[in-house]
Amino acid sequence: MGSGSSPCASCKLLRRRCAKDCIFAPYFPSDDPHKFAIVHRVFGASNVSKMLQELPVHQRADAVSSLVYEANARVRDPVYGCVGAISYLQSQVSQLQMQLAVAQAEILCIQMQQEPMMPTPQIIDPDDHHDHEHDHHHHHQKASSSSFIDLPQYLNFASSSNNVIHDYSLKRESIFGVHDMVS
Repeated sequence: MGSGSSPCASCKLLRRRCAKDCIFAPYFPSDDPHKFAIVHRVFGASNVSKMLQELPVHQRADAVSSLVYEANARVRDPVYGCVGAISYLQSQVSQLQMQLAVAQAEILCIQMQQEPMMPTPQIIDPDDHHDHEHDHHHHHQKASSSSFIDLPQYLNFASSSNNVIHDYSLKRESIFGVHDMVS
């Protein structure tokens, strides 16, 4: 028997004697029969046995964890399994990244509005022999009037983009069977 006096969950489900060297015993204890039942249902006991035998002993526990996770995902979503859960989570990450970018743009626009407008420094060409005092004043006025961005236009863009994101919501069953509202 694997560990203790009762057969492992695998041998119990398959109704066979649990040998001392049972490959399933260390990973499918008798007190958690559902764990093996779902793996057996999705992958089959002989396939799981072959997979475990091909792996080094130190990797088998991780492999069993992966098989259990994939089997649970496959039962919940027979078509996509884990890939469905991963795609859903990647979609949430993308939406949150977009919301973060919009929030950061809004913060930047607000900061720009609150900072005093500083004129853009002008570089005077030393080879230019014109009347620098008159031209410098003229260039300064011209540069300061054309070098600033029309902030209200950008602020309106940021706030309208934000509304689009907040209005978009996706209702989907999560991998845990709970209905989530993503917005």
